[in-house]
Amino acid sequence: MNLEVLKATANAMVASGKGILAADESTPTIKKRFDTINTESTEESRRRYREMLFITEGAADFIGGVILFDETIRQSRTDGTPFPAYLNNLGMLAGIKVDAGAKALAGFEDETVTEGLDGLRDRLAEYASLGAKFAKWRAVINVSGTIPSAYCLKANAHALARYAALCQEHNIVPIVEPEVLMDGTHSIERCEEVTSAALDIVFQELEEHGVALEGIILKPNMVISGSDAQNRATPSEVAEATVRCLKKHVPENVAGIAFLSGGQTSEEATEHLDLMNKIGNLPWELSFSYGRALQAAPLNAWQGKEENFSAGQEAFLKRAKLNSLAHLGQYHTDMEV
Repeated sequence: MNLEVLKATANAMVASGKGILAADESTPTIKKRFDTINTESTEESRRRYREMLFITEGAADFIGGVILFDETIRQSRTDGTPFPAYLNNLGMLAGIKVDAGAKALAGFEDETVTEGLDGLRDRLAEYASLGAKFAKWRAVINVSGTIPSAYCLKANAHALARYAALCQEHNIVPIVEPEVLMDGTHSIERCEEVTSAALDIVFQELEEHGVALEGIILKPNMVISGSDAQNRATPSEVAEATVRCLKKHVPENVAGIAFLSGGQTSEEATEHLDLMNKIGNLPWELSFSYGRALQAAPLNAWQGKEENFSAGQEAFLKRAKLNSLAHLGQYHTDMEV
C-alpha cells in the first residue's frame, strides 16, 4: 500500500468543485433506463451512451472520477481509445464497481448483505491493469421500525472493510458506500438514528482491518425522510441533520465525502448538497457521486438517437456544473431554469 498514491487519488476525485459520475449501472439496470426512452439495450448502445457522457467537452472541469461497470471498463471510444485511458488522461479518474450486489441475509427477513469478496483480490489486480484508480462497493440497509438488525449492520460493515483493505493493497481507493435506503415511511429522525449506527460500525470495522482513512472516499446517504413518509423534512432540515450526523460519526481524516442521490430528483440532490456546503466549517470536502441525478436529464435529451447526441451532452454538462456549484455552496435554485 502506497498511502501517498491513495491520498492523491482520493483528493483528486473530490477536489474543490469536482464530484463523481456513477456510470456503473449493471446490464439489467441500464436496460430499465433504456426502456424508459424506448431504446434497445445492446453492448453498442450502452457503449455509445456512456461515450456521450465521457467525451462531453468541459465535463472534466466538474467531474473528478467516473465509476464504470465491468463491461464499460473494457470498452473504448469510437476512435479506439480505451475508456479508462481516455478518462484518466483528462483527470476524470476511472473507477470500477466490484461488488456482486445485495443478496438476502439468511435468517433475517427483509435484510440484505452485499456479496462479491470471493476472488476480489485477483479481480482488483486485473482492474488496476486496465486503468482503474478507485473502486466502489455498496451496502444496502433497509429501514423500518424493527430493522436494520445489529447483525445486518455488522455483516455489511465487515464486508465493506474487507473490500476496502483489499483495494488499498492494490493502491486502489475504495469508495465505502453504506446506503440507508430512502424507501419506506420512516421519519428523518429514524433515518438519522440508523445512519449514525451504520457509520459507527463501518468505521469500527475499517479501523480493525487497518484501512487508511486518508485513502478512502465515503459515499453515504443523506439524512432524509422516507420517500413515503407523511410529513417529509424540508431541504434545510435535511442539510442540517446530515451535517450534524456526519460531524458526530465520520472521522476528520477521511479523504472526502461524496453523497449518493438515492432516489432524490436531480434538483433535490443538488439543492441538498448546496445547503450543506453553505453551512460550512466542514473538515472534509462534501461532494457528489450521483447516478440518476446526473444522468436522468441527458438520457431524456438523447432518447437513443444519434441526432440528439449533442443535446444529451448539453444536458449532462448543465447538471455536472450545477452540482459543482453545489459542492462550492454557490448554487441557487433559479439556475435550474
